[in-house]
Amino acid sequence: MPSGRAPTLEDVARLAGVSRATVSRVINGIRNVDPQIHEVVWDAVGQTGYVPNRLARSLVTRRTGTVALVVSDSESHDDDPFMSRFFADPYFGRVVGGLMSVLRTSGVQLALQIVGTEDARKRLIGDLRNGQADGAVVLSLPAIDPLPRMLTDGGVPAVLIGRPAEPVPINYVDLANETGATLAAEHLLARGCKQIGMIPGPAEVPASSDRISGFRRTMAKHGHAWVPTVTGNFTQESGEAAMRTLLSSNPDLDGVFVANDLMALGALLALRDADRRVPEDVAMVGFDDSSAAVAARPALTTVRQPLEDMAAEAARLLLTHIDDPSGRVSSVIYEPKLVVRQSA
Repeated sequence: MPSGRAPTLEDVARLAGVSRATVSRVINGIRNVDPQIHEVVWDAVGQTGYVPNRLARSLVTRRTGTVALVVSDSESHDDDPFMSRFFADPYFGRVVGGLMSVLRTSGVQLALQIVGTEDARKRLIGDLRNGQADGAVVLSLPAIDPLPRMLTDGGVPAVLIGRPAEPVPINYVDLANETGATLAAEHLLARGCKQIGMIPGPAEVPASSDRISGFRRTMAKHGHAWVPTVTGNFTQESGEAAMRTLLSSNPDLDGVFVANDLMALGALLALRDADRRVPEDVAMVGFDDSSAAVAARPALTTVRQPLEDMAAEAARLLLTHIDDPSGRVSSVIYEPKLVVRQSA
């Protein structure tokens, strides 16, 4: 390629060993192309320095080549411009990794949006309807969240990670959370634990509600009619506070199910301060199998939620919906798995 000349589609095609038409299909986001060819073409784009004309592409395809990852929260984050809560939580990093594993090979970019107020949600819907992105993958955190309904009413292609709190005709990917809680209960009972407590997240959140009901139902089937419970909010600090409260009212506690790994880290700190050994005095099972579970001391026995796979499937569902908006609304439910380590 002569110096000083901008790289062209032909340069990319020559380096990739494919036709100009194939390069055009890949760059324009047409998805009936072999994923390996996608990789080869985008590698060639990087090596040549070719810059696709996104304006021209969008005029032809009426697409931006961008999807939004929307975190819908219950509060504004204007006072936290770096959104430290989200970037510090391994949950969100795993979601982004799973999304990018699919979007990257399709030449689609990911834009992060965090909305915590009614005005912010309205602006988001307006931006999406006006073509700022082709669709959205949504993490909905509030127990009562109007955003899924707003997206469907606005005709915006969208996929939720986690089932909606109310019936809404929207695609979603979720985990069989009740099954995961059953695995945790059965493991603690099999260890011989007699006084078993629980630290769940807020009961209004669908995933929390399912984990609570699954754990209590399994305990009841084994003769435990009452499970002492102190609720946290999925943060490490709330897990530590909940564990202290649980211990003060249940000094004979010898087993505990904590409904996510970050809260379990806090619960471990509270047990250590109370001179309770894990697992000798109190066995603990967490939920998620995040990096926090491996970093914990002792390493955490936990219920694995395959977030990367779930997020990748959410991306595939969204791209399919963008290609065919008339397709039926779909759900995909993943099965959890118990990962046994040192804490139980």
